[in-house]
Amino acid sequence: MTYTLRDYQQISSDAAIRFFRSTSKKNGLLVVPTGAGKSLIIADIAARLDGNVLVFQPSREILAQNFAKLQSYGVIDCSIYSASFNRKEIRRITFATIGSVMANMEDFNHFKYVIVDEAHVTNPKEGMYKEFFECADRKILGLTATPYRLCSSRDMNGEPKCILKFLTRTRPRIFSEVIYQVDISTLLQRGYLAKLRYFDLTILPPENIKRNTTGMDFDEDDLKLQMQFVDLQTHLTNIVRRLQNTKDGKPRKGILVFTKFLEESEALCKAIPGCEMVSGETPKKERNRILKEFQQGKINVLTNCGVLTTGYDYPELDTVVLARPTMSLALYYQIVGRAIRPHPQKESAWIVDLAGNIQRFGHVEDLHLTENSPGLYAVSSYTNGRIKQLTNVFF
Repeated sequence: MTYTLRDYQQISSDAAIRFFRSTSKKNGLLVVPTGAGKSLIIADIAARLDGNVLVFQPSREILAQNFAKLQSYGVIDCSIYSASFNRKEIRRITFATIGSVMANMEDFNHFKYVIVDEAHVTNPKEGMYKEFFECADRKILGLTATPYRLCSSRDMNGEPKCILKFLTRTRPRIFSEVIYQVDISTLLQRGYLAKLRYFDLTILPPENIKRNTTGMDFDEDDLKLQMQFVDLQTHLTNIVRRLQNTKDGKPRKGILVFTKFLEESEALCKAIPGCEMVSGETPKKERNRILKEFQQGKINVLTNCGVLTTGYDYPELDTVVLARPTMSLALYYQIVGRAIRPHPQKESAWIVDLAGNIQRFGHVEDLHLTENSPGLYAVSSYTNGRIKQLTNVFF
């Protein structure tokens, strides 16, 4: 089929083409929100470039989704190179996973262009991406909705803290400049994303929970104790029941719950008739059945533990429940992003938070990327009545 790019998609694609054709040796970032059509932008960039293009995808699911969309746009000189697909085919445009490429590096020396989807997963200090980039003498373009990494640090008193570092400000770093970005608020105002309604029903204040030794997450033993102390499980069950029977009588299309531990998901399934769960332990066939029935409306409540934060594309989804705290803005954003895709039958999406995440990070549509001085990018939000910088500060 033919396709027409929205203006920001066209600007993104044009910026990428200029980036690859420029003489600069710096790696660049495109920052576009979840639901903005990143796969279409990647397809257009790859189709316009005049040489071999290697597109890294972070997971099997996202690779399959974006490869299928590329082909649907009429781009046929493309292939998949991934052991998880049992396919290792190289064509002009090759969608790949990093592990499969690293096992056969010499086969990719002729690729002129490299694109990394979900670029925030790259670690500049270690790992396969770092090794590949050091061996590949060519520019890298990254695409992400969350251009920051959660890093461990310590304050002046030596206490473990965490800090969100913007990708261009890490040391060492992979990406040096933002070549184009568009805010969520812009796309919301123009009707390209679903409107969001936030319900802060915090019963588990994160400031009461001890941090682990890295400062980057909560201590799991203390988190479990605090969950028991406030009886989070009963509260979660009551909230889900209320969402199933709203005051206006309009049923929610689908209720997706995010928990920290398997026990909470298992208990919710026992308490709510028809509720099902998926986790990293769910067999693939069973997981596919559950997700299909959830999207068909046969399952009204789906709870999950750490598996549906990225790559889960269900535009009709209209309710997300956060039954867990997180220190990661990227994770918070990805969870909220499951419901941000628009759908004709969705008036608005509800974000229900039981664990202080809205208080910490604010509304995702209030996230703004600014360049405070040349090359010094930062992300800020409007929360608790004030503008709050979220990146490159301790919290």
